[in-house]
Amino acid sequence: MERRRSSIEVIADMLRLGEAGKTEIMYSANMSYFQLQKYLKFLLELKLIDRVMIGNPVVTYRVTRKGLKLLRHIDNILEILEFKEKDDFQ
Repeated sequence: MERRRSSIEVIADMLRLGEAGKTEIMYSANMSYFQLQKYLKFLLELKLIDRVMIGNPVVTYRVTRKGLKLLRHIDNILEILEFKEKDDFQ
């Protein structure tokens, strides 16, 4: 049985894309349009991503240095938790 992803895992999935448009983020991170809007707003407010105009009306979202730093921390934490989870089931 698959478990639901945490908000932290969803954020990490979005940040891992580097730079992408809404549709690519939505499909790559496996989320609904409503979830996408909520997370984009959150990440923009925290300056973890920037909105980049590449045309009219084309917009992409690019991870910032602050976002990359957060992603490294998230990946470290998830790695530690994964090892802990494996230990608990052995």
